[in-house]
Amino acid sequence: MGWAKRLWGVSLLALLCCLSAGFDAAFTAGQGEPHPDRPWSGGWDREGAARYLDARMDIWFTKAKKLQTGQAQTVCVSCHTTIPYVLARPALRRAMQMSTATPHEVRLLEETTRRVENNDAQQPLYDHNESKKLESRGTEAVLNTLILASTDAAHRRREPSGPTQRALARLWETQRPDGAWDWLDFGLEPFESGDAAYYGATLAALAIGLIPDSSHRPTAETATGIERLHGYLQEKYASQSLFNRVWLLLASTHWHDMLTSAQRTALITEIQSRQRDDGGWALEALGPWRWSKTAAPFQAPGTPDAALLAQPDGYATGLIVYTLRQIGLPVSHPAVSQGLQWLRANQHTVQVNQQAWPAWRAHSLNFDREHGGEKGEPWRRMFMSDSATALAAMALIMSD
Repeated sequence: MGWAKRLWGVSLLALLCCLSAGFDAAFTAGQGEPHPDRPWSGGWDREGAARYLDARMDIWFTKAKKLQTGQAQTVCVSCHTTIPYVLARPALRRAMQMSTATPHEVRLLEETTRRVENNDAQQPLYDHNESKKLESRGTEAVLNTLILASTDAAHRRREPSGPTQRALARLWETQRPDGAWDWLDFGLEPFESGDAAYYGATLAALAIGLIPDSSHRPTAETATGIERLHGYLQEKYASQSLFNRVWLLLASTHWHDMLTSAQRTALITEIQSRQRDDGGWALEALGPWRWSKTAAPFQAPGTPDAALLAQPDGYATGLIVYTLRQIGLPVSHPAVSQGLQWLRANQHTVQVNQQAWPAWRAHSLNFDREHGGEKGEPWRRMFMSDSATALAAMALIMSD
């Protein structure tokens, strides 16, 4: 159990505190007329990225599924919009020397707290059959814990808050015997597929690494849960997509025994081998992707734009650069330096309805959302770009 003790000895504020670099906010509403797909000059637009993420949360609160929670309603959380916002927005605030949480952060905390305090009186994320109810319980247990643990870390609490403690208890209550959690599976990559249970387990590991505990002594229940999770992550590691393994590498910055030295070295080498000549990475190349199919041919449910997916994007590049910086690679490292150059050159003004926002783009692995049609309505079109913008901002803040 030495590894478990070391987990709780990790600096639990590292993920968010290391993002506290200051910067000059350059964006103003009157900076010329925006044009779609025009890169911003003079570095990256930090305040614009923050405003984009806030605007996307406004849209999410309006359009996302409403869930009955006790006597009130809450909005479901999402891996493409909500979770990246939770991780990135406090870092952007600190970089702009703003200590007050945004209204969106406050609402997310209030609604997540309400969910964990009404476990027995809440509508599941999906309840049209027993399988989806089970998947919903596991998925939400992980995401709620990550949201609350991130909030505790952002507030530099020395001990987990009451809601975080309740979320952690729910996390272990819903953990499967194999160490993972039932995870939503709609055959959609990379967040809601048969492969995504491993991704969910890496988020759970990240959440546990962020939970503040001044005693550094986990309860017997937590120690057992950690041991099961560690076993699952190691047992399934070799069969995972590069996407899942990058998320595990990020989680390992808070859980040092999660990867062996050999695994870590080989993974960094593999990540570098996927970097493009222009310095970016493409999400599509972080597969393989199976869309929950058990035999070839492995095909998406729709017909994504192959030309777009072949290009480097903000999600893959932001995630990888941020992760490489988190594990200690310096800005001068060739892979990091080239990745940062790509990020600084690829924040574009994107037209969404009547507004234009400075964002990094990434595209659906499942459908063509760029050319209209049923799957291309504007708010869905930008889902992956929400993640891309958050991750790119985190990578750049940490490296500025």
